Amino acid sequence: MVYSKLLTAFRYVPARKLRSSYSGLLVIPKQKFTTLGKRLFSFMTLTLWNSLTASDDNWGETTTAVTGTSEHSISQEDIVRISKDMEDSVGLDCKRYLGLTVAAVLGLLVFLTPIAFLILPQVLWRDKLEPCGTACEGLFISVAFKLLILLLGTWALFFRPPRAGMPRVFVFRVLLMVLIFLFVVSYWLFYGVRILETKDSNYQGIVQYAVSLVDALLFIHYLAIVLLEMRQLQPMFSVKATRSTDGETHFYSLGHLSIQRAALVILENYYKDFSVHNPALLTASKSRAAKHMAGLKVYNVDGPENNAPGQSRAMITAAARRRDNSHNDLYYEEADHDRRVKKRKSRLVVAVEEAFTHIKRMQDEEQKKAPGEVMDPREAAQAIFPSMARALQKYLRTTRQHQYHTMESIQQHLAFCITNNMTPKAFLESYLNPGPTLQYSQDRWFARQWTLVSEKAVTNGLNDGVVFVLKCTDFSLVVTVKKIPFIKLSEEFIDPKSHKFVLRLQSETSV
Repeated sequence: MVYSKLLTAFRYVPARKLRSSYSGLLVIPKQKFTTLGKRLFSFMTLTLWNSLTASDDNWGETTTAVTGTSEHSISQEDIVRISKDMEDSVGLDCKRYLGLTVAAVLGLLVFLTPIAFLILPQVLWRDKLEPCGTACEGLFISVAFKLLILLLGTWALFFRPPRAGMPRVFVFRVLLMVLIFLFVVSYWLFYGVRILETKDSNYQGIVQYAVSLVDALLFIHYLAIVLLEMRQLQPMFSVKATRSTDGETHFYSLGHLSIQRAALVILENYYKDFSVHNPALLTASKSRAAKHMAGLKVYNVDGPENNAPGQSRAMITAAARRRDNSHNDLYYEEADHDRRVKKRKSRLVVAVEEAFTHIKRMQDEEQKKAPGEVMDPREAAQAIFPSMARALQKYLRTTRQHQYHTMESIQQHLAFCITNNMTPKAFLESYLNPGPTLQYSQDRWFARQWTLVSEKAVTNGLNDGVVFVLKCTDFSLVVTVKKIPFIKLSEEFIDPKSHKFVLRLQSETSV
């Protein structure tokens, strides 16, 4: 009652009677600051409440209103979801941008160093410098274009947004940054001792010294391309990724990578290759197993004295006979499930085809109307959706897909199909043949945190027989590494004359 009274103060009351009048929505106060204002408790709780009331799974029974079990009821799963979203919304991920910040500072030092080498003599002892004329001007043009090429290459190689947060640093990247830092510091030491202290008047030699620095930096950039990009292109290992819950398996070919970078490649391919993880299918198999196990009874042979040995032996024999017949029950149960799926699918196909036929009829009628009276695809989708909603929800519930498709997402997909003039078969493809994980809404499958479990250090390279595990909340991926064997090819020469044959005919006589 206390929460009900508190939420009543923010209850959403529209000016006229709408569908949202009975959905239990709350009014979200406006925030002046976009970043900090959306992290307030008063803003987060109201936003999450509206998202909870909008995610109802009973849209097939009534498509005119979104209702729940109670107006102010929250399940335990919703409470966990609220706490998880609030934890993710608080604080900034400083570790994610630490490497990028260090690379930016080091890159700024590298690019300003050649320019400083050229400017400092002109500022400190300009009168003592020897004129170099055209030679220095040509070197200036060379330095400018080399710095521009180095800037573009460094931006493309080092300043890409990070794809994921790694548990450890990238060894080759850190070694290259240390090498560049020591290289620039050594150039500065030589410049300070031999040029700044002596105030060298040979300005052409100073310019050539700056040009040599830029050339060396270009060679280091080539080395970075080889170590960071080209080294991993040649396939060296065959990686097997298996999902622990349903055993789905995929194989990938990888090059010379560390364990943590190989794990990142596996996760990137997981979302586009693996089918979406559906715990409801696993629960159904467990319930069938529990149902068969419930039919087994275990008796204690050495139990009470009134239980005769013959009677106990007969009970055990009967239980064993029921256990032997359990595969028949499983077979008929799966056959009945397949029959129900085909029946629901047939009803769904007929309902969708009738709805699309109605859409074509409406389009033919709207062509005769004025331009202002034409219905847009969103309104057309909302108009025909109730005719297919019940059949679609029954099919999704039978195939255990209902938790991945909301009413809003189905209507958006329907409006998309109407806009692009797709057929009913194209609309049903997403529901009849479940696709990869990325096809569904991100909040249904995305795991914010993955844990890498490995016996070896995650910075070590892949080797034959390495096994590591990627864990998330609901399941884990078991990854096994096998080295591609060395293949030896031999050549065999075939003489073209060996393919020639001579046909000899023997004369036959009549005698």
